[in-house]
Amino acid sequence: MTGVIVVGVDGSETAQRAAESARNLALALGAGLHVVTAFDGEGTVVFGTGSDQRVVTHEENAERTARDAAVELSSPDLKVAYSAVQGTPAQALIDQAEKHNARMIVVGNKRMQGLGRVLGSVANSVAHHAPCDVYVAKTAS
Repeated sequence: MTGVIVVGVDGSETAQRAAESARNLALALGAGLHVVTAFDGEGTVVFGTGSDQRVVTHEENAERTARDAAVELSSPDLKVAYSAVQGTPAQALIDQAEKHNARMIVVGNKRMQGLGRVLGSVANSVAHHAPCDVYVAKTAS
């Protein structure tokens, strides 16, 4: 298999587990890996006080999260790219899969049991609207 596998990260432990599963699949299948972090809106966060302030946008935070995960997942045998995308996590994954003509999207199974299953989850939304195969990695207990 060639092509790209898309996975989303948000800095959480469960997202990291999904990303590790995506990395392992990409290595086994000879595919590239594209790491995506979604961000909501054009907001900013201010760190510090007085003249020692740093203003960081949601987009910058998302890009840092995606970049850090991509660096951690990289190896000499794996091409890893990353992006920050405005929108919901599910829509960001679907959009990036379409943009990169992905072969697969990897999502975690968080919120696929109990009430989360009824209310919906990223995995559920992606599975229903993905333009490619979806692999659900066991990330929640």
